[in-house]
Amino acid sequence: MNIKKSILFILLALIALPFQSIATENSLLWRVSGNELAKPSYLFGTHHLIPVSFLDRVYGLREAFERTQQTVGELDMSNPTEMQMQMMQRAMMPQGVTYESLLNADDFALLNSTLISLTGMSLAQLGTMKPAMLATFITVALYQKYYPETASGQSIDAYFQQKALMRSRPVRGLETIENQLYALLDVNSIERQAKLLMCMIHHPEMTRTTINQLHAMYYAFDINGLYQLWREDHEDNPCPSTDAERNALNRDRNLRWLEQLPLIMSEKPSFIAVGALHLPGEDGLIEGLRRKGFAVEAVID
Repeated sequence: MNIKKSILFILLALIALPFQSIATENSLLWRVSGNELAKPSYLFGTHHLIPVSFLDRVYGLREAFERTQQTVGELDMSNPTEMQMQMMQRAMMPQGVTYESLLNADDFALLNSTLISLTGMSLAQLGTMKPAMLATFITVALYQKYYPETASGQSIDAYFQQKALMRSRPVRGLETIENQLYALLDVNSIERQAKLLMCMIHHPEMTRTTINQLHAMYYAFDINGLYQLWREDHEDNPCPSTDAERNALNRDRNLRWLEQLPLIMSEKPSFIAVGALHLPGEDGLIEGLRRKGFAVEAVID
């Protein structure tokens, strides 16, 4: 997985097969109707690090939420303590594996100094975590460094689920925490994770550029631009992605969700909030629902 794709997955959670251009309007909010649905459902593309105040920018969003009777996310986040415990267990290095054994002396020193600079903690504190987890940790720290307004507060995903529970509405998850942790922490070998981590560390300007592009495109509701950025692959890419990595992060998850969504929407009109990069593209939820016979239309002013 190249640097850009690694960062984008960490921030939003995503991916697919070879790029095919799909004529899709740029919107974060989509109305799903037809195919014998009694009432429409809504599909919303989130950014896991953007503050809740961003939602005031999205035309028709709060009205769409109020018209639904249940909220659906990537995960059911109603038990954050249990989720955190499972994440920390899965994030741990295999027994007997250390960063000293994975990295040469120069890379070990560079990773250690980067962690101290960004988080105030060194490999002495964080070295029991898998490289993929450290990559997540570093990327979030960088995002919050460049955009301090994202450094605190509730995520958009958790916000909608909390609002649903306050209204005594059901909250459902499209996958388990085990499913998501597998995609993030276990698809690749520890050695591959270490290579990707150091690839990001060795290219700080590319990392910053990618974060800035992602931030700007999301604020512009440009899901097609996000998808093209995600799909970019250059001949000089220092660490190209594999098909298995692409499929595990986005396409395979989308296909599993598309098997569930028709029944979920038929039971109750649903507000479905998932990472924005799950929406566009040939293997995205918008086209997937259309292929299943639903009308999926952008909600725009």
